[in-house]
Amino acid sequence: MVERVIGAPKDLGLELIRVPEGAELALTLRMESVSEGVLVSGRATARLTGECGRCLREIDGALDVTFQELYAYRHSTTDETADDDEVGRMQGDLIDLEPELRDAVVLALPNHPLCREDCPGLCPECGSPWDELPADHGHRQVDSRWAALERFAE
Repeated sequence: MVERVIGAPKDLGLELIRVPEGAELALTLRMESVSEGVLVSGRATARLTGECGRCLREIDGALDVTFQELYAYRHSTTDETADDDEVGRMQGDLIDLEPELRDAVVLALPNHPLCREDCPGLCPECGSPWDELPADHGHRQVDSRWAALERFAE
């Protein structure tokens, strides 16, 4: 078992929610030797930041994701049975975990993050958050062709 805390790489996430670059990314890794290579099972935890997809408020959250990948030895039988894209490859004695970690993190994040499940979003007219507006909030639309008649209603 290997435990490491590293700085998060650049662009680890989606447009609205991400792990900030350089933030602490805690990795717990188990590496097992198998006949074809090294099987890496891992868990990553980090802090998430972003904005709500409805009201644009800041979101702070936590990420906890697991991943598993086989990194094949050079000249193993996986060369004959698998494409290069299907199986990770050892680079000498080194393993590049970043692509697998990036895939696991991005797939675990919501495409449309919310600050809370029942977030009402923004008023489409004035852009204020609905939950900060009075219950009777509304915008009266007046056709510009009839605007001159509005003073008679007063």
